Formats: sequence, C-alpha cells, structure tokens
Amino acid sequence: MTVNSIWAKAWDRFRLSLSQLSVRRMVPMRNSRPLISFSFDDFPRTALQVGGGILQRHNLRGTFYAALGLMDRANSPVGPIFSQADFQPLLSAGHELGCHTFGHDHAWNTPSQDFDRSLVQNRESLQRLLPTAEFKTMSYPIDVPRPQNKRRASKYFAGCRGGGQTFNVGTMDLNNLRAFFIEKSTPALIEQVIEQNTQACGWLVFATHDVCDQPSRFGCTPRLFEEVVRQAMKSGSRILPVSEALHASVSVEK
Repeated sequence: MTVNSIWAKAWDRFRLSLSQLSVRRMVPMRNSRPLISFSFDDFPRTALQVGGGILQRHNLRGTFYAALGLMDRANSPVGPIFSQADFQPLLSAGHELGCHTFGHDHAWNTPSQDFDRSLVQNRESLQRLLPTAEFKTMSYPIDVPRPQNKRRASKYFAGCRGGGQTFNVGTMDLNNLRAFFIEKSTPALIEQVIEQNTQACGWLVFATHDVCDQPSRFGCTPRLFEEVVRQAMKSGSRILPVSEALHASVSVEK
C-alpha cells in the first residue's frame, strides 16, 4: 500500500466522521413497526419505468430524487434521465418526488453558498413545472455532505438522506438519514440487513439508481430489485416513501 493510498483512506475516514458527527438534528424514533423505503437517486427513466413498475405491481410506492438540471439528459452514467412527461405518472402512482440539488452538486466539494443556491434553484424549477408539488426530502449527491452543506439543507427539508450501508434505529439524524445502496451489496447481505432492521424495529432506506438488465455500476437488475422487494414484503415491515416513513418514524402510532 502506497503512502498516497494510506493518506486517501485516512482522509475518507476523517470526512465520514466529520460528516456524521457535525450539524446533527437528532430525534428519537417512535415507530412500533419496522419500516422500509425504496429510493432512486438521479431519477433515471428506468428507475420509474422498471423499478417503479415493480413497486406498483406490489401496490407499493417509492421516492425518486431528481436534479432538475439533468432533466432530458440522454447520456448519463446511469442512462437516460427523466423528462417532464415522467412527472404525471410518478405522482399519479403516489410516488414521492425528492430533491437531489439542481445541478447534481457534489455534497462535499461544493461550497456551501453554491450548494444552497442549487437547492433553491431546484425548488423554484419544480414550482414552475409543477406548481402544486413540493420537495419534502432530499438526498445528497455523490458523496457524504460537508457540515456546512448539512446546515444549508436542514433549512429546507424534513429529512436529508445520505448513505452508510445501514439502517436508522433508536435515534436518527434528520440531516443525514442512513441508507443502504443495493448495488454495493449481495443478496445474502441484503436479506441479512432486512432481518436486522426487523428485529431492531428500525427504518431501512434502500437506494439505487438505474434498474435495467445491463445496469450501470450505480444500478441494479430488475431481478435483484424484485427479490429485494419480495424480501421486504416478507419481513412484515411497513413499506412507505421516504417522507411518509419519516413521519411514521417520529409519530406515536395508534
């Protein structure tokens, strides 16, 4: 291992710790049943057409995080990005539309003023396209958020989703909700984390990008996604979009 690689790993650990421990908005979780959500970053068209289609066949709904500055982009690392025509079927199916900044801005490298401006621009663009819609939650693009960007995002959203490859349990940071990326794991580990979330009565937020037969390194196949949905349903968890699960997790259920 080279000196540079050792330094890079140490820097990554430092950034992760700083991101997780700074500018927290901690709340106790009060849900009496385990929760699971399915979310899609960047909102590639296959996420809705294939991933959303799988959810709908099971009468389930998900959350799609959109950077409106990417709308109609034909070539991206995750395939064709959503178009304005995708909004109506998404909302009609009861899915949630979430914020992913306007320009898909790097959550760590982007200066805080620019990050704030991108969040506002995404919200204003949504209001022009869909006057009755609003972003209730957001997900951080590309990397862990720097503390200043967590602070900026907390002004606008009920909850902000990150990563972490784990679930939320006990108390959670509304400025950095934990999520589990499907493409970074294996079916066996996914089944294991669903079981752990069930036993802990936590909230497991699955995340991915494109869903297609030949996915990018950021996405997954329909077969794998279908299996994850099947395991989630089998667990007996409540399966809700992120904003609804967030509300359920902090409300005393009757």
